[in-house]
Amino acid sequence: MPPRSTRPADKLDDDDYPAYTMGRAADMLGTTPGFLRALGEHRLITPLRSEGGHRRYSRYQLRIAARARELVDQGTPIEAACRIIILEDQLEEAQRINAEYRRAAAGAVPPPQAVASPG
Repeated sequence: MPPRSTRPADKLDDDDYPAYTMGRAADMLGTTPGFLRALGEHRLITPLRSEGGHRRYSRYQLRIAARARELVDQGTPIEAACRIIILEDQLEEAQRINAEYRRAAAGAVPPPQAVASPG
C-alpha cells in the first residue's frame, strides 16, 4: 500500500481515510455506537484505530454501514444483513471479473482451427 499523503486535500478525497469517530459516524447514520460495534463483530466492517485505540471509520465503511442499517430497518436481523451485504459484494466482484473476461475474449484472435487427422 502506498504511503498516505500528508496533504489535507488528499485525505478529504480518500474514501478509505478513517476520518470519522464512532460517535460522529453513528450520528451521521442515525444509529447507535452499539450498532457500529455489532457490524464489526459480524466482520462487515473493521474500523481502524487511533493511537488512543478509538475506532475511526471511513466514508466507504459508512456507506456499507448505511446499507446494513437500511436492511435492519426493513426487519432483517443484523447477522443476516451483514451476510447479505458480503454476498452482494462478492456477486458484484464476480460480475466485474466476468465482464473483464468477456471483453478480453471479444478482442482476442480466435485460435486456428485444428486439423483433424485421418484416423
